[in-house]
Amino acid sequence: MNKLAIIVIIGIIAAAGIAAASSSSSVSDQFAAAGSTKKVHFTHTIQSIPSLGLGQEDHQMALVLSPNEGTIYDGSMTFTSSAPVQVMVLHEMGEDDSAGQPVWTVDGITYYALTLLEPATAAGTVEFTGAALGLYSPESDKFVVTLSVDGWIRGEASHTITQNITTAGPEEDPPMRLARANVPATIPLHTGIHDGERILYIITDGSDQDYADSLSEIQEWRVELAPPLKDVPEGILQDLYVFTNGVEGDGIYGFQSDVFSNTPEQESEYSALNYVIEVAWKNGQRESVLESVEDVLEAHEGGRITLDDTGVVVNAPQIVWPDGQMTVREDPEIADDMPYGGGQITEIDEESMTVTFVAHRGWGPDGRTVYYIVTDATPQAPAGTMGVVSSPVTAGLIDHSAAVDLFQFNNGVRGSGPLGFQAGISTAALGDENYSPMWRIHLVEWHNAESAMVMETTADIDAFRDADMVTVSIARPTNSDHIVNCPFIDPFQ
Repeated sequence: MNKLAIIVIIGIIAAAGIAAASSSSSVSDQFAAAGSTKKVHFTHTIQSIPSLGLGQEDHQMALVLSPNEGTIYDGSMTFTSSAPVQVMVLHEMGEDDSAGQPVWTVDGITYYALTLLEPATAAGTVEFTGAALGLYSPESDKFVVTLSVDGWIRGEASHTITQNITTAGPEEDPPMRLARANVPATIPLHTGIHDGERILYIITDGSDQDYADSLSEIQEWRVELAPPLKDVPEGILQDLYVFTNGVEGDGIYGFQSDVFSNTPEQESEYSALNYVIEVAWKNGQRESVLESVEDVLEAHEGGRITLDDTGVVVNAPQIVWPDGQMTVREDPEIADDMPYGGGQITEIDEESMTVTFVAHRGWGPDGRTVYYIVTDATPQAPAGTMGVVSSPVTAGLIDHSAAVDLFQFNNGVRGSGPLGFQAGISTAALGDENYSPMWRIHLVEWHNAESAMVMETTADIDAFRDADMVTVSIARPTNSDHIVNCPFIDPFQ
C-alpha cells in the first residue's frame, strides 16, 4: 500500500505541552516538555509540494519543521529521498534585515533568512539549528523523502500540533465510489469594470431573498439565499456599484458594466463578498460611462447621480480580471476520480458568456447530497494548490457566524474527498437559515484507520467523536486561519 504523508503544521495557544500525532498514522512522534525546552523525535515519509514562498513555484519543497515565532529547533536529521535535495534551514528575521540575502515568506508579513546547504544529495545526515527545517529541489518533479529527526524545540511560543494528512497513493483505487462525485456546472458570466479594465464574474449567493430571486430571473440561473452574509463585517466586504439607468451596456440591469472596488490584483483587499450599491442618474444629467469607483464618487459629489445602499451582500467571485484569471484545468474532462487540485474551472467561454466549474459532491448535515464549487480561499498555499483566488481578508470570518463548518476527512475510507478520503460533510445545506458559502474547514481523523466507516451526517461525526474513535480539529494550513468560498449549487438546473 502506497501512502504519501503530507504534514500540515497547526499552531495553537495552549498551556499544555506539544501533543503527538494520532496512533492511526504511520508517523511516530514523541515529544517531552521541560519548561521552555521540548524534545522532538519522529520519523516521517513526506511528499514534496510547490516551493511556496521561495518565488519559484515550479520548484519543490518538503517542510519538516514548521516556523513557529519565538522558537528555535536544534538537532540532527537523517534522510533518504527519491531525488537529490538540498537541506533548507530558516532563521527568524525582520523584513528590513535582509540586506539582499535570500529570504522565505508565505504571508508577506513574517520573513525568514534562508540557508540552502550544498551539495544536493539523495541521502545524508545533517546537524541543524534554526527556526524551521525543510528539503528543497529546484526541479519541478515531486519527490518523496523518508526522514528521522532527533532534537529540541527551545523557546516560549505557540505550541504546535502535528496534523498528519495521509492521501491515498495513485495506484490505490478508492473502495467507496460516489456516483457523479464530480460533475460540470455551467454558470453565466457578468461584465464588470475596474479602473477602465474589464472583469468577468459570477453571482452565486445573496443575503436577501427578493434580491436573490430578482438576480436569478435576470441571469436565468439560481442565486441562492445565504442569510448570514448580511452580517459580514465591513472590513471583509468590497463595494459593487450596479447601475439602474444610464448608458446601455452589459451590467446586471442592462446598463453600463458594474463597477468593482477591487480585483484579485489587490490581493490584500480583494473579497468575493460584495456590498451592493445601486447607482441612478438624476433627471437632466448627461449620462456617461463611469469606469472606476473614483468616477462614481466624483459624479455623486457633483450631484449627477444618486447612490442607494441596498443593504444586500452578494457572493460575486471574479473569474477574469485585468492581467489575470482563475486557473483553467489542463485536462477539461471531468471524472469521478479526478484530482482535486490543479484548478476548479474547465472552460471560460466568453462567446456564450459562461464558465464551467467542477462541482464536487458531498453530504449535507442530514445526509442529503450537496454539490459545491470552489472559487477562493485563504491562506495562499491551499488556494494555490486548488487553483483558486487567494483572498486573505476572509480570514477575518474564522470565528464569525457568516462562516459555517465543513468537515473533511484526512484518513479512513478512501474516496472522492479533497484529501483522497471520503466526501466531506457540511453543517448547512441550501435552504437552511444558516447556509453560507463561506466555510470554516475542520479535519476528521480516525484513531484507528482500519476500523473506519463511511459517515454521512453531522450526527455520525458527533457519535464517533463521543465514542473517542475520531479526533476533530480546525484546519490551519501554514499555521494560518483557513476559510474557503465554496458556494453550494444545483449543477443540474
